[in-house]
Amino acid sequence: MATKPIRLGIVSALHEEQRGLIDAMQERQIKTRGMREYASGKLWGLDTVCVLSRIGKVAAAATVATLIEHFGVTHLIFTGVAGGAGEGVFVGDIVVGEQLVQHDMDSSPLFPRFEIPLTGVSLFAADSMLSNYVIQAAGSFLKEDFARVIHADDCATFNLTAPNVHHGLIASGDQFIAHSDKMDLIRQDLPATLAVEMEGAAVAQVCFEFGVPFAIVRTISDSANETSPIDFGKFIHTVAAHYAFHIVRRTCLSLG
Repeated sequence: MATKPIRLGIVSALHEEQRGLIDAMQERQIKTRGMREYASGKLWGLDTVCVLSRIGKVAAAATVATLIEHFGVTHLIFTGVAGGAGEGVFVGDIVVGEQLVQHDMDSSPLFPRFEIPLTGVSLFAADSMLSNYVIQAAGSFLKEDFARVIHADDCATFNLTAPNVHHGLIASGDQFIAHSDKMDLIRQDLPATLAVEMEGAAVAQVCFEFGVPFAIVRTISDSANETSPIDFGKFIHTVAAHYAFHIVRRTCLSLG
């Protein structure tokens, strides 16, 4: 995939989204920088650095810049949960970002809406090769691991009958979308949106500016409406944590 050895940065906003990864890491070393703990070591033979960014675009951007500048990562994956936005995107599905946009960026009339000032870019493209590895890993997880690691009771609770993998536009903003009217506005302005979350487009912008290939993978935890706060907490504990671990595991094995 690359001419130089891969050092993969793995970033999540919440502890549950990396549960088990640090325990699985071999030759682990922990360094604290900028109020974050960076765990470096080997995951399934691949040189990796894992870190929790915390929630929001600024937190994610600061974390990713540190991963690149201080820890020398060559590729980056952000894994976590998101609200479903696209038609046919349901709780338990997986969305891999092909493009990322900040839905709350608006510097008009100085710049076009959604455009990041002084970059000329509104939609940041993820790395297609790395994203394809993640898409394959996600599909293999659903086919081979899902029934084994997701409890039947949780499948019933969240109506997880036949989860799918989607790829397309992910919209990020410093808002937890928990009201239908807000989601409707995002759909109106960005009709191709498949998922909404709070970090991905910031990660994309930093990686774009540093020339680092990246992929964003999101497990759909809720429908970005009034039921979202109810669904969210239980889902990340009982479902999303398993998704993240096994998708990362399979991706590392493919890249190694």
